[in-house]
Amino acid sequence: MTQDQTPARPAPADVIDLQDYLKLAGLVDTGGEAKYLIQSGEVRLNGEVETRRRKKIQRGDRVKLDGQEHVVDF
Repeated sequence: MTQDQTPARPAPADVIDLQDYLKLAGLVDTGGEAKYLIQSGEVRLNGEVETRRRKKIQRGDRVKLDGQEHVVDF
């Protein structure tokens, strides 16, 4: 494969679990709170309900919680 054909994949350091992002961004106080909100369908990722706590997200993704949208930039 040439460089032009290589699929774009983020480097491991450029991704974070959704539950960890919620804590890092200060949107929740605890991992338990993040787990509850995600699994109960209260978190949207790029406009879609996301119920996987360990969903990998990256810069530029949009996380919406409690009516407020946050652009991932870590």
